[in-house]
Amino acid sequence: MAQQSGIVTEAQKAKLAPPPMYQVLLLNDDYTPMDFVVSVLQKIFSKSEEEATVIMLKVHHDGKGVCGVYTRDIAATKVATVAQYARSHQHPLQCVMEPVDL
Repeated sequence: MAQQSGIVTEAQKAKLAPPPMYQVLLLNDDYTPMDFVVSVLQKIFSKSEEEATVIMLKVHHDGKGVCGVYTRDIAATKVATVAQYARSHQHPLQCVMEPVDL
């Protein structure tokens, strides 16, 4: 505590918390080829062919699959990049982000 002119103040410690995290998900559709989904996972999410194949099969069988967990800005950039890349190749592939509950 510091005392100045009869006023008592307490030093406050800054509370540092990790930034909120978001998972990026690919959603299944009936039109996007499986090999294109694998290439998206490799190019945009830096997955190996094996990892990309596992995620692609999860998307295919369960309707969605997690591509990665990122801070909000990085997740939003990944979602936008997937959308632009898919549209440029005439595929309706959907990508979304949602908060991760820790």
